[in-house]
Amino acid sequence: MWEWRHCDEEEGQTASPAVWVRMAQLQQGGPDEKEKTTALKDLLSRIDLDELMKKDEPPLEFPDTLEGFEYIFNEKGQLRHAKTGEPFVFNYREDLHRWNQKRYEALGEIITKYVYGLLEKECHLKKVTLPVDATESEPKSFIFMSEDALTNPDKLLVLIHGNGVVRAGQWARRLIINEDLDSGTQIPYIKRAIEEGYGVIVLNPNENYIEVEKTKAQVHLSSDSSDEPAEKRERKDKIQKETKKRRDFYEKYRNPQKEKETMQMYIRDNGSPEEHAIYVWDHFISQSAAENVFFVAHSYGGLAFVELMIQREAEVKNKVTAVALTDSVHNVWHQEAGKTIREWMRENCFNWVSSSEPLDTAVESMLPDCPRVSAGTERHELTSWKSFPSVFRFFSEALEAKNSSVKPTPMRRSNRIKYEEL
Repeated sequence: MWEWRHCDEEEGQTASPAVWVRMAQLQQGGPDEKEKTTALKDLLSRIDLDELMKKDEPPLEFPDTLEGFEYIFNEKGQLRHAKTGEPFVFNYREDLHRWNQKRYEALGEIITKYVYGLLEKECHLKKVTLPVDATESEPKSFIFMSEDALTNPDKLLVLIHGNGVVRAGQWARRLIINEDLDSGTQIPYIKRAIEEGYGVIVLNPNENYIEVEKTKAQVHLSSDSSDEPAEKRERKDKIQKETKKRRDFYEKYRNPQKEKETMQMYIRDNGSPEEHAIYVWDHFISQSAAENVFFVAHSYGGLAFVELMIQREAEVKNKVTAVALTDSVHNVWHQEAGKTIREWMRENCFNWVSSSEPLDTAVESMLPDCPRVSAGTERHELTSWKSFPSVFRFFSEALEAKNSSVKPTPMRRSNRIKYEEL
């Protein structure tokens, strides 16, 4: 006798005993009964058990401070429970993956604000609103800058993180929560840059829009397809009514926590990471006094830099001395980077990639752009932290080479990095 079982990725929920009994009875019958069994199995497979179990789900209401979560960062920058000293626990409530995920996201938002605070208090950066001419009523974003970012005549460091939930000052939220602040934030880069006399600009490429709650009128308007043919609209209305009827049937089994419907209002000229990078270049980096600009760009940040170079090639070549990419996802073919850009990248960029090889070991590449070397880790999110000392050594060598008017080849530059490690 078989047993039907439905499992979510994290939860092992099963059909009720009554269902098993009925299915067993059907299984013992003839061909017709077996067909009914198959139909019943198909019906049950369509039921979203996660939805049915929401009646047991606690409210999606979480603290808005670290103290409320009873977590603190200790002297090593590790997130620990204030009372037990234990690391963060994702599965706070067993068999409630959705609730645990929402709790994790709520903590992540607090972490983002916490890092913003560190950028201002520990790194002494200032928050600058974007767009620069924003009105009071329009959506806004911001970046962080050192006081001398635009006036430092020598060096300027620009930091660009990857895609996703991370915001200005972060490399990876997962590392901040599960490892420590040093590996997960850009703070070590910022502090060292300031110590070595760089001005600093921290980009915020994922802050592209604000979310506002839809009014009832907007919700109705978004679901009304008045431009569709009458026959198609009637068919869609019929399907929607049948769907609603089925959902209402299951309503007595659950008490779903309906989340508010929102709409996205994009930030002018900053609606994507690529737009953001170009905007910050036009209004800040290109206007800075620094003779030597250096970039560190992680993951999707590398793609944003390549797009910046495609759009502002002459300006970038004139002002940027070196670029350190960390496990960049750029692609010079897909992005249609020209030959002159690829040649410049071969001379002035390095990409520290995730690899099992020791730090700074040369790694082969199929793409004709910048040389690739190992970041000394196979974990994508750790590449910026593990390559940290090598990146600043690379910048120092690039500046020395420029000032001596000797332009080393990428191979020579790679050899210098390798023999120092050996």
